[in-house]
Amino acid sequence: MADTTVVIATRDRVEELTRTLTRLAVLDVPVIVVDNGSSDDTVERVRRDFPHVEVLPLGRNEGALARNAGVRRARTPYVAFSDDDSWWAPDALRRAEALFDRHPRLGLVAARTVVEPEGRDDPMCAVMADSALGTPPDLPGPAVLGFMCCGAIVRRAAFLRVGGFHPVLFFRGEERLFSWDLAAAGWACAYVADVVAHHQPSRSRPPGTAGRRRELRNDLLTTWLRRPLAVAWGGAVELARRGLTDRVARAALGEAVARLPAVAWHRRRLPADVERQIALLG
Repeated sequence: MADTTVVIATRDRVEELTRTLTRLAVLDVPVIVVDNGSSDDTVERVRRDFPHVEVLPLGRNEGALARNAGVRRARTPYVAFSDDDSWWAPDALRRAEALFDRHPRLGLVAARTVVEPEGRDDPMCAVMADSALGTPPDLPGPAVLGFMCCGAIVRRAAFLRVGGFHPVLFFRGEERLFSWDLAAAGWACAYVADVVAHHQPSRSRPPGTAGRRRELRNDLLTTWLRRPLAVAWGGAVELARRGLTDRVARAALGEAVARLPAVAWHRRRLPADVERQIALLG
């Protein structure tokens, strides 16, 4: 029986999802597709063409929380995330399982993600490989406080313990807050270059301004949710200053402010040791 389930959150990308599921079929592991309220025939196509794949239709767009639903449905000790435009190398999951077995504190493996069709490493890989946190003796690679979800494998128990991806953020940049919460609970994320994922970025993406607005908004929300008040205030002032001449930053600040009641409800300070790690990473 497989020890890893692949969870894919998708919305309105049935053609790319079909290619990804075809590539994943050779791994012979459970796959759960969580559909974020697609308006195309995603649910029907997957059920017809990939009967071995479990489909979980949410009926609405829940953003990153779709992955939480997939992890809850999984029954294996480990869960690998794929996007509808990413997949895993044939030996990646087996390598990760062995690492989890050997390293009890390891909560997440951040894989080396190869961008296709060029076959080059994503620039984030170099950032993680050079992490200022170094490689602790009880981890298989550099400790990191951030990762790419399309190249991440988690220990399911650790994921569920910290609550998965945070509802306040909805989508974009949710990995950083999750890695902070994982560290606060005593788990670690490590970058492992020998575990490989492949990513062929979808041509169906929101406009650049929409993606940037979400990133700016969620960077600020993440700070508000976990950092000291002085840091949270500083982040708000900086985004407001940028908003004087940048309408995208201004819109991001407005969206963040609208979420302040939810932030107040969910706010929780990080332990001092995690704050020190964040400071080391700059």
